[in-house]
Amino acid sequence: MNLRRRHFLQLAAAAAALPAATLARAQTYPARPVRIVVGYAPGGVTDIAARLIGEWLSTHLGQSFVIENRPGASSNIATGAVARASPDGYTLLLASTSNAFNAALYDKLEFNFIRDTAPVAGIAHDAFVLVANPSFGATTVPELIAYGKANPGKVNMASSGPGSASALYGELFKVMAGADLLTVHYRSVGPALPDLMSGRVDVMFTPVASIVGYAQSGKLRPLGVTTAQRVDALPDVPAIGEFVPGYEGTGWVGLVAPAKTPPEIIAILNKEVNTALADPTFKRRLAELGAQPSPGSPAAFGAFIAEFTERWGKVIRTAGIKGE
Repeated sequence: MNLRRRHFLQLAAAAAALPAATLARAQTYPARPVRIVVGYAPGGVTDIAARLIGEWLSTHLGQSFVIENRPGASSNIATGAVARASPDGYTLLLASTSNAFNAALYDKLEFNFIRDTAPVAGIAHDAFVLVANPSFGATTVPELIAYGKANPGKVNMASSGPGSASALYGELFKVMAGADLLTVHYRSVGPALPDLMSGRVDVMFTPVASIVGYAQSGKLRPLGVTTAQRVDALPDVPAIGEFVPGYEGTGWVGLVAPAKTPPEIIAILNKEVNTALADPTFKRRLAELGAQPSPGSPAAFGAFIAEFTERWGKVIRTAGIKGE
């Protein structure tokens, strides 16, 4: 285990053993509004998840949890701001898959995500879905693979940018399925979807929440989800792994705080997030996003992030992918 990963797990584990006196001192938290910083513009899955958990925490902890959108640089602007913030529990980051990817995508960052943040609580694992323009000839994953092999370089696959989950899940699919698809990068999902619906590009990996309405209206055709199991939001859509054994690309979101945030504050937040994740209404709202709750301790969340960062870092470095 490398030193950075060990450090991250030690931070997470610290919240597991809290003396009674320390917990008593934390009873005044939160005493003022708390910021949850999001590294993306309003409306995306990460932002929606932040607003869902922020609403719950505001209601149950008696203070406003205010969402602050600071988009840019694949969430690095927001992450850097939180890493430099005072470790007092009043500035949190809605962390996501991108934070793990960025550790390998960027050679020079002003922060180290694992060293400079402390895990608080996982919120959800979310699915991406491979979708196609309805006029595209392939209507299933096996048909797409066969078409890509028979027509190398002629299938245009949109992505939401180099190093994004959309791009990386697509690259993994190309390698594991042996399908020769031409990747066309966009700056985000927003400008890519109109081109996909108009037929300028053929297929795309995108968050389930971004296309549910388009799938229901027939404007897009979902072919397969990236998670190991089917998702409630698209129950009739198979998992890609049913046709490409071992294929899986699962996104995630959760809360982290600046490093050295008191463990007793982390424990309060973790307990309340886990309470939300057990609530039937909250779970249903996550399911509508194609997401499943991921409850657990700060230590478990930290271990997950460390393993995810290490695993995808190998994929990124092997493929020679760099962020913009």
